[in-house]
Amino acid sequence: MSHHFVEATLRGFSRALGKALASEQTAAKRGLLQSLDPRARIVGILALVVTVTLCRKVEALGAMLVIAIVIALASRVTVGTLVKRVWLIVLGFTGMIALPALFITPGDAIGSFGPLTITAQGVRTAALLLLRVETAVTLTTALVLSTQWTQILRGLRSLWVPAEVITMLAMTHRYIFLLIETANQMFESRQSRMVGVLSGAEQRRMAGRTAGVLLTKSMDLSGDVYLAMQSRGFSGDIRLLSDARMRAVDVLAIVIVIGVAGLTVWVGR
Repeated sequence: MSHHFVEATLRGFSRALGKALASEQTAAKRGLLQSLDPRARIVGILALVVTVTLCRKVEALGAMLVIAIVIALASRVTVGTLVKRVWLIVLGFTGMIALPALFITPGDAIGSFGPLTITAQGVRTAALLLLRVETAVTLTTALVLSTQWTQILRGLRSLWVPAEVITMLAMTHRYIFLLIETANQMFESRQSRMVGVLSGAEQRRMAGRTAGVLLTKSMDLSGDVYLAMQSRGFSGDIRLLSDARMRAVDVLAIVIVIGVAGLTVWVGR
C-alpha cells in the first residue's frame, strides 16, 4: 500500500518540526552570540544588516559575508545548516532576480549568450545583489538560530518596539506550529483510513478538500490561540524567569560592531 502524497506531506511536517527543534538546540549551546545579551545581539546584527544594504562595493560586501560566516560558525551554526537553509535557497530565488541584470545593464561587453550580451556592469550589479542578500540572510539566520524566540521578543520590546508588533510576532510564531500540528493530525487521520493507491486526480481533490477544512479550522484556531495567550497573562510584554542585564562585554560588543559597520560603510562607498 503506497500513499505517496500523504506520506510526503507527513514527512514535510516532520522536517519542519525537526528544524524548529534543531534551532532550539543551537540556541542552548555555548557560542559567540549565545554569550551576549539578546539586546546586544539584535542591535549588532541590525547594524551589520544596515551596513550590508549601504555598501556599494563588491569587495566590501565580500568581507561582510566572511564576517557573517565567522559569526555564524562561532555561534555553533553548522556549515550544512547555512548551505541548506540559507545559501542554496537565496541563490535560487535571488539568482532568478539578478540574472536579467547580466544582460540588460548597459556597459562593457565581456561575453555573449546567444543574442544576449553580458556586460561587466551587469555582472557587478548581479554580484552586489547576491552578496547583499546572502550576507543579510546569513546574519539574521545566525541571530534566530542562536537566540530563543522569547528572548528575541523580549529584546525587541526592550528596544521600544510597540507591544502590538510584539503581540503579532508572538501569535504568528505560536500559530504556525499549532497549524502544522493540526495539519499533521489531519493527514495522519486521512492516512489511517485510506485503502489502496490514490490516483493523481484523487490526490489533488483530497488536497483541495484538506486545504479547505484546514482554512476553516485555522479561522477558529487563531481566536483560540489569542484567548489562550490572554488567559495566561500575555499582554504584549515578554516576561522571562531570568532577567538579563547589559554587561560591559555586551556594550563593548556593540561598540566594536558599530565601529566595524561604520568603517565598512566608509570603505564601501
